[in-house]
Amino acid sequence: MPVNATSAAAPSPWVFAGFPASSWTFALRVWLAMMLALYASFWLELESPSSAALTVAILALPTRGQGVEKAGYRLLATAIGVVASIAIAGVFSQTDGLLLAVLGIWVGLCVYVAAMLDGNRAYAAALCCITVALIAIQQIDTPLQVFPTGIARGAAIGIGVLAVALVNEVLAAPDYHPVLAGRIEVLHDRVKALAQETERDSASAAASLLHDIAAVRPEIASLATESSTGTARSEAARSALVDLVSAFSLGRMFAALPATSAASPHTAGLIAISRSWLRAEISRKNAQVRSSLDALHEGKRPYHAWRAPLYRSRRISAETGARAAISFALIGLLFVLTGWPTTELCLSLVAVILGLGSTAPAPRTFTMVTVMAMPIACALAGILKYFVFNGVSEFQLLAIGLAPVVIGFALLISLPNPLLSSLGRLTLVFTIAVLAPTNPQSYDPEVFLVTSFLACLSSLLVLAAQMLLPPLSGDQRVRLLLREARGELGHLDHWQVRDLAPEEAAFREAARIEQILTANGASALNGDIAAKAMRCFDQAESLRRCGTELQRLTQGPLARVVQDARDALAQRNGAAILAAAEAIRQVASRNNLFANSAIAVLVPASTVFAPSQSPTAPSQGKQS
Repeated sequence: MPVNATSAAAPSPWVFAGFPASSWTFALRVWLAMMLALYASFWLELESPSSAALTVAILALPTRGQGVEKAGYRLLATAIGVVASIAIAGVFSQTDGLLLAVLGIWVGLCVYVAAMLDGNRAYAAALCCITVALIAIQQIDTPLQVFPTGIARGAAIGIGVLAVALVNEVLAAPDYHPVLAGRIEVLHDRVKALAQETERDSASAAASLLHDIAAVRPEIASLATESSTGTARSEAARSALVDLVSAFSLGRMFAALPATSAASPHTAGLIAISRSWLRAEISRKNAQVRSSLDALHEGKRPYHAWRAPLYRSRRISAETGARAAISFALIGLLFVLTGWPTTELCLSLVAVILGLGSTAPAPRTFTMVTVMAMPIACALAGILKYFVFNGVSEFQLLAIGLAPVVIGFALLISLPNPLLSSLGRLTLVFTIAVLAPTNPQSYDPEVFLVTSFLACLSSLLVLAAQMLLPPLSGDQRVRLLLREARGELGHLDHWQVRDLAPEEAAFREAARIEQILTANGASALNGDIAAKAMRCFDQAESLRRCGTELQRLTQGPLARVVQDARDALAQRNGAAILAAAEAIRQVASRNNLFANSAIAVLVPASTVFAPSQSPTAPSQGKQS
């Protein structure tokens, strides 16, 4: 394809030290917001000004909508965590061992909820655990200080949120909807390319495409906070994703049609009907995606506000929560048995790491990144405190000294590499936490060394607990997810999942495949696993689409042959499904009825449920 002259002549983005201008402006906004939050906290004489700076580091996101959405969840989760801290400390403060057990249960419950959610909602659930850790656990020996500590933390977080919002507004932080629209358009092009293929693409490529579509879902919610038209844009983006999955599944059905050259005359006629109808339906779905994308650009509501349901395994979430609770209880028991003094900080950081790890695809990998980030953060905090600041208390020097660290890690956060981005964010957060800027600044070396030692120890203890009680491996997660997919497929007699429309149910299946692909982190996807996942997806989609189309023909002369088609689908018998499609065609022709839509979906279903394609034998179709 020739290169467009206009695009070839477009100037390349300005790059300095390997980072584009957008990364530098983002890093500058983070530093300015952090300094504003610290200055306001010092001026208001808040008890925990470092919480304001930490809020800025946590809300360091490149676009305005993302930061505002996460800020809202941070405020909500902090309020819930403060209330929980007061309740736990008030009821169990005199019970010692029972208090640790209750705190462990709270950690497990928060991790379970976080594992059932995605995006910033999962972060909010984890933050409920973190807030209790930083308030109730650190004040475990002084329960009367829980309430004032919670109020002080809430005030500091509010200052941090306001600082981020003000800097983003003054410096015109970019909106996210153009970036999101561009990503969806690229996905749309990939789906259209699939529909133009004459043969079915590889299972790995198809699963990867579904993964990329479903992975956009958590980012849609941030559009609602960008502007007055944000809610409409969020609905438009959600509808575009759901229709993309629908167009994808139709393309898979089209590609599954057998070649007419090797078919009998009757079968060739059925294939021609199916091919014509599917081609028109794919074109209609692509037009709906284009309409939703136009609505996203213009800030208008889409033609239909689809839901994009999330799939989460309750068993995996429950096991993740139980392991987190047991790990916290074991580490707490270790401190009780050893009798170490001043271990509240270490125990609270253990809960923080467990909570944040629950939002990562691989908790142990997150813990290993934390193990790397913690000593780097402690070393940087020590260099800043005893070599850069070295006893000074002027705010101007604090701002200048923090500039290289904050801007440098903000640049790392802006990188597309998830490992480096995560390492940059964690190191920035831990550096501010260990440095703990106050007014006046404390320079007690003994306190700093103890704090640094306990901070590093906390990450090592979590890693040791995860080795002793390892979280579910990627292979175990994949097996559980595939088992659940087969179980639902075996009981899919009504061709629906709860109260979801077929398009919404298809997106839910795509979300499950996204979970399967992310279970092993960045490792390459096993082709056999991808094939099994896509077979389950294709069969579930065929059952739902056949059920929807057959439901429209249950009355009148077609009632009997429609019931035969349903029986064939229930038996997962490809030959019987094809025969039922031919029977429907003949009866419809004799009675001058239109049944092409039902025939069109039954023909590819007969191929999808062929014995070589079925994940279980036809006689075991309902086996879970």
